[in-house]
Amino acid sequence: MSDAILTLRAAVQVALEADAGLTALIGPGRIHDEAPRGANGVYAVHGEVEARDWSTGSERGCEQDFGLTVWAGESGSSRLALEAAARIVTVLDEAMPALAGHRIVNLRWRSSRLARDGATGLAFVVLRFRAVTEAL
Repeated sequence: MSDAILTLRAAVQVALEADAGLTALIGPGRIHDEAPRGANGVYAVHGEVEARDWSTGSERGCEQDFGLTVWAGESGSSRLALEAAARIVTVLDEAMPALAGHRIVNLRWRSSRLARDGATGLAFVVLRFRAVTEAL
């Protein structure tokens, strides 16, 4: 099922990078696989994924619970992180991005959680989504 995870992650990346509204909020190239060292400003990082078999009698399928974390960066502004998170939800909730070798059955926003990092005091928003894909 790792191919389904990688394919969905790539499609999410493309969808977010292509959104002019999100780019206007956080700037270009601000969606990362891992937290960049010394990043300034607001950015998002792909988070944890839990994948489960969602196969039927005739189709191979994968259910994924995945996360994205929006960091406020040096500004520490929870408002900026919340605005970017809201835009990400708008872009991804019920989206049907093209996937290589798979198709989206369902992609839905599940939850958002605002918090502050204990060590740095930086605000962040954890977004959780659920996606179901079928192999082609």
